[in-house]
Amino acid sequence: MNKPLRAVAIFCGLLVLGLLIRANWLQYVRAPELASDTENRRVQIEQFATPRGDIVVGGRAVTGSKETDSTDLKYKRTYVDGPMYAPVTGYASQAQGMTLLEKTYDSILTGKDDRLAFQRFADVVSGEGRRPGSVVTTIDPKAQKAAWDGLTDLKGARGAVVALDPQTGKVLAMVSAPSYDPSVFAGNTFKESDQFVALDKKKNKPLANRALRETYPPGSTFKILTAAAALEHGIVTDVDARTDAVSPYPLPQSTNKIGSEAGDAVCNKASMKTAMQYSCNNVFLDAASQLGQEKMRETAEKFGFNEDVYSDDFGDLLATKSLYPEDLDKPGTALTGMGQGSLTSTPMQMAMVTAGIANDGKVMQPYVVDEVKGPDLDTLEKTEPAVMSEAVSAETAQKVQEMMEFTAKEGSARRAQIDGITVGGKTGTAQRGVDVNDEVPYGWFVSYGKKDDGSSVAVAVFIDPTDMDISREDISGGGLGAPIAKSVMQAVLKS
Repeated sequence: MNKPLRAVAIFCGLLVLGLLIRANWLQYVRAPELASDTENRRVQIEQFATPRGDIVVGGRAVTGSKETDSTDLKYKRTYVDGPMYAPVTGYASQAQGMTLLEKTYDSILTGKDDRLAFQRFADVVSGEGRRPGSVVTTIDPKAQKAAWDGLTDLKGARGAVVALDPQTGKVLAMVSAPSYDPSVFAGNTFKESDQFVALDKKKNKPLANRALRETYPPGSTFKILTAAAALEHGIVTDVDARTDAVSPYPLPQSTNKIGSEAGDAVCNKASMKTAMQYSCNNVFLDAASQLGQEKMRETAEKFGFNEDVYSDDFGDLLATKSLYPEDLDKPGTALTGMGQGSLTSTPMQMAMVTAGIANDGKVMQPYVVDEVKGPDLDTLEKTEPAVMSEAVSAETAQKVQEMMEFTAKEGSARRAQIDGITVGGKTGTAQRGVDVNDEVPYGWFVSYGKKDDGSSVAVAVFIDPTDMDISREDISGGGLGAPIAKSVMQAVLKS
C-alpha cells in the first residue's frame, strides 16, 4: 500500500473509531441524563403518551387524565379540587413541567419505574400497553377541607395550614392560599401558557407553596420552643414560680424596652405559665437572654430548624429550611425568645415543633406519601414512621403541654377549645419590616388536640392579612387562626 493511501485509511479508521466511541458514550454514559432532560422532546412525548397514574387521598383519586387533540402529547393531566390539593400534588404540565408529588413520583405515575420492569414486559406480551402505578397520600380529606375552607373564608387572606400526626409524622393536611387549579395549564396550548404566566405574575403569589416553601418570623408561637429550652437547660424549674423578668423588658445592650399587650401589671415578673397564658414578652426575652444563642440554637435545631425537613430521597418535596441564625448578638438572641429578630420558619416547621411537644419531646419525620402501588395495587413502597430527633425530655415536653393546655383553657388560645378533647394552644402575632408599623403583622396559631384513646393531631396556622379588609387591631393569631385550627382538629379527632 502506498503512503497516501495508507494515510487515508488510517484517517478513515480514526473517524470510525471516533464515531463508535461517541455512540457508546451517548448510549451508556449520557443515556440517563439525556433520558431525563426536559429539553428532550421524546421524553415529554413518552410522559404523556398514556394516562398517568393516580394520586390518592382518602381512598379517592384526586388526579386524572384526558385525551387531547395533540398529535404527539396524547394525554394531559386533570385534577379534582385542584386548588385545595395543589400544595400536595403539585402539577404535571405539558408546557410548564412538574412539581411536588407529580415530579417526585413521575416514574411511578408514568409506569417507567424500574420496579415495574417485569410488569411492563408482561403488559407488552399481553398487549395491554404500559400501565402506571399510583401514589397513596397520608392526607385526611376532612382535615384538608376544613383547613381550606377556614383559610378561604377569610376573604383576601394569604396563608397556610399544616396538620401532623404527632406520633407518626403523617401529614394530615397541607393547604396554601390563595392557590391555583393545575388543570388550567396542564396542556401546552397558548391559552394554557397564558394562564400560567398570569398566575405567576399575580401579586398575591397563588403559585407559592406557603406551607413548605415560604418562611416567616414565627412570632409568639416560638415561645413554646423557648419555654422548652429554658426547662431543658434548667433556666426555669418551676413553671408556676415568679421570675425576675421585669416588664417592660430592657433589651440587652440597648436603650429599647419591650412591653406586652397584656400590660405590665400582668406581665411584670410573671411566672412562665402566666407568661404563656397572656403571651408576656418579657419572660421569654429574659429566658432566651439567659440561655444564650448556643443553647437556644441547639434546642431549635433539635426541633428541625437549620435542617432539611425532608431528605433528598423525597425529591421535590424538600422544604425550605427554617433558620435560627448563628453569631447572634445578645439583643438578637433575646428577640428570638419571642419569635422575632432574624428567626424564620415555615408553617411546616412550627407544626413540627408543636407535634414534638405533643409527642413528649419526640419529633417524627414528616411524610406525605403512605404507599406507592403498582398497576395491580401491589405495594411497592411503604413509608414507616421514623424519629427525627429527641428534641427535649418527656418531662420538659409535659411541662410545656401543661402551660399550653392552661393557655387554651384560661388564656389567649381559648377559641380552640373542643368539648371532650384535651387542647393545648399558643397564639402568635409576628411583626415585620424595619419599622414594625410599616406593614400589617402576620397572624399565627399553633395547637394540638388529644383524645383519651391516644389519638392526636398538631396544627399550625399562618395568616398574612395584607390583602384583607381588616384593621390592624383585629389581627391576631387567636382571632383569625384559632377557629381554623379548631375545625381541623375536630375533623381529625371527631370523625
